[in-house]
Amino acid sequence: MGRIYADIHRKIGEFELNVLIDSDAKRIGILGASGSGKSMTLRSIAGIEDVDSGHIEINGRVLYDSDSGVNLRPQKRNVGYMFQNYALFPTMTVMQNVMAGLRGSREENMNKAGEMLARFGMKGFEKRLPGELSGGQQQRVALARIMVTEPEMILLDEPFSALDGYLRDHMQVEMMDMLQDYPGQVVMVSHSRDELYRFSEDLFVVREGSILRHGDTRSVFRDPRRIEVAKLTGCKNFSDARVIDPHTVHAITWGIDLHFEKEITEDIRHLGYRAHYFEPVWGERQENCIRFDLAREDILPFERNYYIYPETARDGQEAADVGYDELLCWFVQGEEQRVLEERGMPDYIKMKEEHILLLE
Repeated sequence: MGRIYADIHRKIGEFELNVLIDSDAKRIGILGASGSGKSMTLRSIAGIEDVDSGHIEINGRVLYDSDSGVNLRPQKRNVGYMFQNYALFPTMTVMQNVMAGLRGSREENMNKAGEMLARFGMKGFEKRLPGELSGGQQQRVALARIMVTEPEMILLDEPFSALDGYLRDHMQVEMMDMLQDYPGQVVMVSHSRDELYRFSEDLFVVREGSILRHGDTRSVFRDPRRIEVAKLTGCKNFSDARVIDPHTVHAITWGIDLHFEKEITEDIRHLGYRAHYFEPVWGERQENCIRFDLAREDILPFERNYYIYPETARDGQEAADVGYDELLCWFVQGEEQRVLEERGMPDYIKMKEEHILLLE
């Protein structure tokens, strides 16, 4: 089992990076918006970004330590790094690209590179240039170039960011298949929550150079704890909150009281609710419901998005003043949409206790 420990401190102008990555998971994700410091973290581990202070080690082998002066060059770190655009040499053939990092004899290098290309389904493409390959083929070559050097760890820097939806999904699955037998750790940074939910076992959420939340990926999505983490993991609905008693919270923005069987701590300042988890209610109001007062509807190819006024908007004048970010989003798909078409719009939509996010 591999392990990465990276305590990284770096200041560039007004931006400060202070992160601690400590994990023995096989697949690690770093989630954050553009400019949050996630790619800088990856480059620091690889040694292609300077670090002001800290300590980085992989499997007990020290790559960087500011106290003792250890700072291995990137070539000595035995870490494979895949850039966003794959960084293949455009004037070199596929075979030459894969051989570029090898240090053996030409014959040995060609044999190793040929075996790796065959493993990734690129046999017969050895003499082609990168510009003659599809995006998926370029990704395979880039991964073959990394794997042929037998790195202890692979770092993936937004590897799907430039692709459209269909190709992105296809290549995510393909890369996971190609990495299936790789015994080392893989760290991927992305701004896409869906990519990292699918890929990672362990998730670090980064904002403005700091780790906001770390844990098992599904646990982080289920219980983000902080409003910033909930936003990064895709939650659309938020309300300021005031705890009334251990089992009741007033949702200030939504204008309703929510009741809980479990006890609520006093430190809760916000509530969140994901757009797909509402349940329609016809007839009498039930517990933890909000009145269905439709502001607007978006009809998409496979989904309908309903935007609903909070109950703080009591008349037309007040409703007109409600900002877009105060509307509640309800995203409906499949069978649920067919039920709405048969029964009509509900009188209320309900929040289930297990899906209500309690946030600091």
